[in-house]
Amino acid sequence: AIFAALESGVMLLTGGPGTGKTTVARLVAKIYKQLGFLSKGQLIETDRSGLVAGYVGQTAGKVTEVVQSALGGILFIDEAYSLCKNDQDTYGREAIDTLLADIENHRDSLMVILAGYGPDMQRFMDQNQGLRSRIPTEIVFEDYSTEEMVQIFKSNVKKQGMILDEGLDEKIWELIETRRKQKDFGNARGVRNLVDKLCEHRNVRIAAMIRSGNRYTKEDLQMIVEEDLQKLL
Repeated sequence: AIFAALESGVMLLTGGPGTGKTTVARLVAKIYKQLGFLSKGQLIETDRSGLVAGYVGQTAGKVTEVVQSALGGILFIDEAYSLCKNDQDTYGREAIDTLLADIENHRDSLMVILAGYGPDMQRFMDQNQGLRSRIPTEIVFEDYSTEEMVQIFKSNVKKQGMILDEGLDEKIWELIETRRKQKDFGNARGVRNLVDKLCEHRNVRIAAMIRSGNRYTKEDLQMIVEEDLQKLL
């Protein structure tokens, strides 16, 4: 699928937050660079604030400036649906029109990847038929399952240099299952945030343990216990 986008110079990535869209865009940049499709392979990340100006006539120049910085690589536009909010959004339409022209003018030296939440992106594409007709490739990123997010949780704990105490699997599953039902939890990003909060609770407990003067081992300092996890539930 990533090679089908080469001719048009545009690719669409849709899915919820934290499903890996930015990570895949970075990998595509590296792959295209290694295969010789892109001369530099850099990934320039931007959004509406980086493309749409606050005054009439300034947006086109702003878009072109960002495009110039991405030549030889990939321009990654996150939350692309916010570029043009409605038919009255003249600044947004100017940004899209300029972007389309720049894509055509630099089709041999630029790849544009548009990313965003699925339903919002579909509404955005419906409003911009000229843009839709230029995008032959859409990759859909599904939300992670609870099991997958539990594995991501454990992997992130390990990367932090910590050890999970025995018997915590059920609590971890309960935590992830509860959080993933919340709106905008963020999939893998949400899991990373949970691990960061877990580290904070663990650090507070460890600091109190050290101040108490109790004896402890290196493993004690690395251990995540039920008390730490319970504070996230």
